[in-house]
Amino acid sequence: MDYPLNNQPATDRYDRMQYKYCGKSGLQLPLISLGLWHNFGSVDNFSVATDMIKYAFDHGITHFDLANNYGPVPGSAETNFGRILKENFQGYRDEMIISSKAGHDMWAGPYGGNSSRKNLMASIDQSLRRTGLEYFDIFYSHRYDGVTPVEETIQTLIDIVKQGKALYIGISKYPPLQARIAYEMMAKAGVPCLISQYRYSMFDRAVEAESLPLAAEYGSGFIAFSPLAQGLLTDKYLNGIPEGSRAARPSTFLQRSQVTPEKVEAARQLNEIARHRGQTLAEMALAWVLRDERMTSYSRSELSESAGRQFAGFKPVGIYC
Repeated sequence: MDYPLNNQPATDRYDRMQYKYCGKSGLQLPLISLGLWHNFGSVDNFSVATDMIKYAFDHGITHFDLANNYGPVPGSAETNFGRILKENFQGYRDEMIISSKAGHDMWAGPYGGNSSRKNLMASIDQSLRRTGLEYFDIFYSHRYDGVTPVEETIQTLIDIVKQGKALYIGISKYPPLQARIAYEMMAKAGVPCLISQYRYSMFDRAVEAESLPLAAEYGSGFIAFSPLAQGLLTDKYLNGIPEGSRAARPSTFLQRSQVTPEKVEAARQLNEIARHRGQTLAEMALAWVLRDERMTSYSRSELSESAGRQFAGFKPVGIYC
């Protein structure tokens, strides 16, 4: 079925966002990327998901970050994103950076959830079919699985680029030892690691010790996920766990047990600091992530009209403060 071009993006969208070169590459990414980890699966409201993609693009967000297992159900975020593209963004593919990943559990059996060549090659083909794309701009190894030799995984990523299935490659959540091996191997093959993705927020600063400086050493860009600690660095949980919130739902992600009195009290104190700065807690937390010049972007999986303040006109509040 052919869909009409029924969505007209804002003509001033590129004036609403700042862009930054990713590591030592010639590719620019928006300071804010939209991750489809949550809110875009088959269990979610498709109309709301569509509105979030439209809203993001209208505000200059050009990078949309997927993974083969995003849903639930696994794979459904890619399917839904592909449908949204087809129905709303025909003619705009070259204005987008679309990434995906593979390496976590996806299908039954010994080949459905690791970092082997078998898994990665099957995964990217499946992901391209689900999204309806001819290639990904960035394809990641989603994790070091602790078993597959890093050399096998990285050679597969290099081959994926050479086959034209991805333009760039990256790694996600790799321990420093394995990350260094990956960076070295990619560089020697002439397919350097474009970007490294790790969890990073005011509540989780582990990457500052090794992973962030290591990526910078090898010229890799750096993108943070969970910059708001899955909502803990917003005002959402300052007065308890709201009904319908992520912590209130059965999930393998944010658990009720993680909303501790200590975390809530820390968030309250940070909220006061943000208020004195003329920001919301979320705005300050996002600006904090981007204060480091080695940080390329951060990925978040929630956007709304009120969230627009966090990036539309983001310039005046001091990203580097």
